[in-house]
Amino acid sequence: MFSLTPVLVAIVCILIVWIFKNGGRSLEKRSGEPPARAEVPPWVDDALKDNSELDQEEEDVDERPEFEESVDFIPFSHTQYPEKEMIKRSQEFYELLNQRRSVRFISDEQIPMEVIENVIKAAGTAPSGAHTEPWTFVVVKDPNMKHKIREIIEEEEEINYKRRMGDRWVRDLKKLRTNWIKEYLDTAPVLILIFKQVYGLDANGRKKTHYYNEISVSISCGLLLAALQNAGLVTVTTTPLNCSPRLRVLLDRPVNEKLLVLLPVGYPSKGATVPDLRRKPLEQIMVTV
Repeated sequence: MFSLTPVLVAIVCILIVWIFKNGGRSLEKRSGEPPARAEVPPWVDDALKDNSELDQEEEDVDERPEFEESVDFIPFSHTQYPEKEMIKRSQEFYELLNQRRSVRFISDEQIPMEVIENVIKAAGTAPSGAHTEPWTFVVVKDPNMKHKIREIIEEEEEINYKRRMGDRWVRDLKKLRTNWIKEYLDTAPVLILIFKQVYGLDANGRKKTHYYNEISVSISCGLLLAALQNAGLVTVTTTPLNCSPRLRVLLDRPVNEKLLVLLPVGYPSKGATVPDLRRKPLEQIMVTV
């Protein structure tokens, strides 16, 4: 009986090794499978990550120029309004922006290109990390190109709605009556695709860090929305998940650019409707300390 003990020990050891070995293989197999819908949030899209601090290659200190450029300082020009005028202007600006809505029914009526140029210039006044201005605004007017963009987006959006987004997200969107069909991408006279430049290139062709590139471009998009509203135009903010690589290639953009936001721009179509939504009151969005 005692002579069997070493044999039993050996068998147990073999079983343990076999369990760990095959368990590791099963984990490797599972890691290679598509992630479950509930485990990986669909909004974690590589194109939407701000990786300015994580992915930028550190320059060799000895290779860094002491100063890339010299910037002169000039007197700041400022207009200070009387208190009543300040209150009046701020109230009027709020009332203007409070009329802004996400409009999905856009007319094919043409709009002046000078207006588009002006609103993009306004967006370009946004602050940016170290004044890198990491944005590119691609304006698409060509009907064939707009339709190609629509085909790419609808193909990916159908997958998003059916597989990637999850039941909760799709359920939350039902009240807005949205789906993967994006007719406005064809009908809107202008599409503005806003790309963030995740890095730049210096005069020697080396990568140049664009600090807080996504935050900077997001601020610029906010100014663009305000400028469009001020000009009497409508849009709907879209972030085409998982479309950035294909749209970048289609529009012949460089590898350092990733799509952040797409805006179809125009006049509202006749009979356009929007959801009857209410915005949060001031006491729910402002805290004074």
